[in-house]
Amino acid sequence: VQLVESGGGLVQAGGSLILPCAASGRTFSIDRMGWFCQAPGMEREFVAAVRWGGAGTFYADSVKGRFTISRDSAKSTVYLQMNNLKPEDTAVYYCAADRRGVGPSIKATSYEYWGQGTQVTVSS
Repeated sequence: VQLVESGGGLVQAGGSLILPCAASGRTFSIDRMGWFCQAPGMEREFVAAVRWGGAGTFYADSVKGRFTISRDSAKSTVYLQMNNLKPEDTAVYYCAADRRGVGPSIKATSYEYWGQGTQVTVSS
């Protein structure tokens, strides 16, 4: 499975961005996909995740009510809609995918595949 993120950029505080992540390869076997972020000098942190085959979305407390994760199974694409962005949201955002469905969706170690990341910068 290969993952390609896009949609990052520079936005003012309070603004919005949408990050698409397109999956290719053996996408039929994907169980879940997620978004993580990593700021300079910090560990990679969970942002949101979605189960591929049914209901189930998960969010970090810091983004609840502001970010929405969704999927388009026909396009093998997951989206992260980011609203009311804050300077502390500045980070590289990574898309991840997992086939096994083992382990908590909020843990980076639960995912097998990763994209190259896309930079999101929020100015104050």
